Amino acid sequence: MAAAVRGAEELELLERLLGLPGGNKYGVQGERKVPVLQTNNGPGLRGLMTIAAHLVRQARKDQLLGSTAEEKAVVQQWLEYRVTRVNGGSSKEDTRTILKDLNMHLEDKVYLAGNIFTLADILMYYGLHHIMVDLTVQEKEKYLNVSRWFNHIQHYPGVRQHLSDVVFVKNRLYTNAH
Repeated sequence: MAAAVRGAEELELLERLLGLPGGNKYGVQGERKVPVLQTNNGPGLRGLMTIAAHLVRQARKDQLLGSTAEEKAVVQQWLEYRVTRVNGGSSKEDTRTILKDLNMHLEDKVYLAGNIFTLADILMYYGLHHIMVDLTVQEKEKYLNVSRWFNHIQHYPGVRQHLSDVVFVKNRLYTNAH
């Protein structure tokens, strides 16, 4: 089973994707390993969503948080889903439910927030990577919309970085024709 990208590593990937200089000090707190960013001025920031939104604003890429009020709400909704369901889900049944939810949502959408690439896509990609790596070809075909979205996101410039490429192509070794 592939190791999950979590906490500090995920935030460091986001930092690089956003073109930030790096050097932030990340840690984790508590049993659930909640990410923490140590800041020079004031108290540290806690929580994946809070720190990720802070990094996006620091990079002056606010469009990743959504442009309209509705887009911002949808991005927030998927970030909450990511933290509460994807991070919280550990059983096979949880994974199936998450993939089913996403598959239905992505049926008529390119990205989680519709037609725009956002922070929700980035963090959902990082959160699902370890799951997608372990899916069989048949499971990937069952969740075709998730597979299409995931493959698109992993090829978005700067997103995948050192994470393994998840293969979606089914190669036929033999054909039925003689």
